[in-house]
Amino acid sequence: MVYTMIHQTQYRTVIVANGTFPSHSIPLDILRNAERIIACDGSTQKLINHGFEPNVIVGDLDSLADQYKEIYKDRIYHFPSQEDNDLTKAVNWCTNQGIDQLAIIGATGEREDHTLGNIFLLPNYAKQLNVTMFTDHGYFVPLLSSQGINCTPGQQISIFSTHPDNIISSSGLKYPIIRRPLSQLWMGTLNECEADKFTLDFSPHPLIVFLQYQ
Repeated sequence: MVYTMIHQTQYRTVIVANGTFPSHSIPLDILRNAERIIACDGSTQKLINHGFEPNVIVGDLDSLADQYKEIYKDRIYHFPSQEDNDLTKAVNWCTNQGIDQLAIIGATGEREDHTLGNIFLLPNYAKQLNVTMFTDHGYFVPLLSSQGINCTPGQQISIFSTHPDNIISSSGLKYPIIRRPLSQLWMGTLNECEADKFTLDFSPHPLIVFLQYQ
């Protein structure tokens, strides 16, 4: 079993969505250390307000001020289709550029429907690249197959199944899951790591795991 360490990873590419701009030190440090900042068009103003500048702007441009369309015309990628949201367009742009690992910030907060939609798109993104979504409280990790995750004893975690017939087992958690589905979203929430790692064995559908910052 391979165990993965998440928020200590150095992320060269960061997508900033148009939700609540982070205030926690972890997503802010990820943003400061990034080599490439990709703005979903409406987040451009938020980045500038917080002293950052986008290297790339992706979206349908309906939320991008006209002044920035001119200032940043050399780095704008316009995708007018309404079949995907701007976050998905930004992830697809990364995939087309050969980027295989990225962090997403600013994808939660403000409108709750956008927050839920962005979180549950993570398994789709995970089929293309290694992605983690950071908030001011913790981070979401999509899992496509059984896996171990490094953690800290006492760290709070929640597990969300993308399908009610997933059969899931866990080890290393305070409240074990033993070959059962999580048929409702709340059923895997508010668990806790007992050691420095835990494992999730599941099939056949993806999981999304939230780990609170320690």
